[in-house]
Amino acid sequence: MSTDNPRSSDEWTRAELLARIVTESQRHYADYTLFNLAMADHVGLHPTDMQCVALLDMEPEPVSTGDIARLTGLTSGSATRLVDRMVKAGIVERHADPKDRRRSLVALAPAARDRIGAAWETPGRAFGAVLQSYSDAELTVIADYLHRAAEVGRAQAKRLNSGSDEDTA
Repeated sequence: MSTDNPRSSDEWTRAELLARIVTESQRHYADYTLFNLAMADHVGLHPTDMQCVALLDMEPEPVSTGDIARLTGLTSGSATRLVDRMVKAGIVERHADPKDRRRSLVALAPAARDRIGAAWETPGRAFGAVLQSYSDAELTVIADYLHRAAEVGRAQAKRLNSGSDEDTA
């Protein structure tokens, strides 16, 4: 099963390029899922916990458990159990919400951020090296595609979870 393609981009028809992107996107998702499982195992986390850590790492401020449910696609009860498990393991910390004393906010524990950040150093350099080979214009297109594809993915997950057959682009 080779992923090498010796043809240059000007030798592909539009239909072939679109088909190749779909295939490569599916391959990327499958390979990234395997990578995420391996990384979770490497740092001693459940894959769902690893996903939550990655999402929390991108948030500029601590978030509520409801936000975690929204970010991960979990129910509120499952998100609460996830946070409880991660607090017990020292991965996240709960802090009082300064705007509402009835709720707490969740943030990565500094030690967990450091430990997981260290585990990401080598893969981060490897992924970064791939991006270095692209021009700024190409990187702009890649970033746009990833952003728009993520939006479609969230919309389709919401559609599937709701049981709707309605087309959501």
